[in-house]
Amino acid sequence: MVIVIGLIAILIGGVMAALDPIGQIHKGNDVRRKSDLSQVQKALEVYYNDFGAYPAHSTTSPMYRIFHSGIKDWGKSWAPYMSTLPEDPKGGYNYIYYSEGQSYYLYVSLERGSKDPGVCSGINNACSDPSAGSINMQNACGGVCNYGVSSSNVSP
Repeated sequence: MVIVIGLIAILIGGVMAALDPIGQIHKGNDVRRKSDLSQVQKALEVYYNDFGAYPAHSTTSPMYRIFHSGIKDWGKSWAPYMSTLPEDPKGGYNYIYYSEGQSYYLYVSLERGSKDPGVCSGINNACSDPSAGSINMQNACGGVCNYGVSSSNVSP
């Protein structure tokens, strides 16, 4: 009986190690983050077509949110462009938006970090700071801002 219980425990341990449930949760969160940024990109392009420029980023707290007739917080409406601006699926993490009008950058912190082939290549996989030093890319996203997308005329 003890041998059977031991074998079952070993099998369960092996299955859990192979499936890596925590890693799968992180991967799912990262897929959602990428999808969220893609949706925001589409809305930003519609905005650009309407106004000939991308919306500014907020320079007052909360920083690095979309600014159009007031700060547009993540998780709130940005009508008519998005019914709800997405927010990070994990509390304590932030989406970062930066724009000077003719280009934009969006950044997140991917939980899988260097395990994701799309992460940036800076120190600790941090993306480059487009603002010449005002964004601390090591922690502005709630973790290292290690994944970014941008308008087609610049690179994240």
